[in-house]
Amino acid sequence: MIYYAILFAFACFGAAIMMCLWRIITADGVGTRVLALDTMVINTIALLILYGLNLGTEVFFESAMIIAMLGFVSTVAYARFMLRGNIIE
Repeated sequence: MIYYAILFAFACFGAAIMMCLWRIITADGVGTRVLALDTMVINTIALLILYGLNLGTEVFFESAMIIAMLGFVSTVAYARFMLRGNIIE
């Protein structure tokens, strides 16, 4: 039964990533693109966690933590670029 729940979750998060990708392509402003990209990173983390649960290994949990850290830093860098026009002072 858990196998079907994981497959359903894979399909839902895959569809969410496709919707975020569509929003990145068709967005009007930079803020909307950054928000869609951050949401896409969160969905990717969820897919990695599900894949790790499906295989029963812990390697994917560690890679999800690394991607979460990179996603946070990139969101902060994009926000700083939108506010100030540069990233490093």
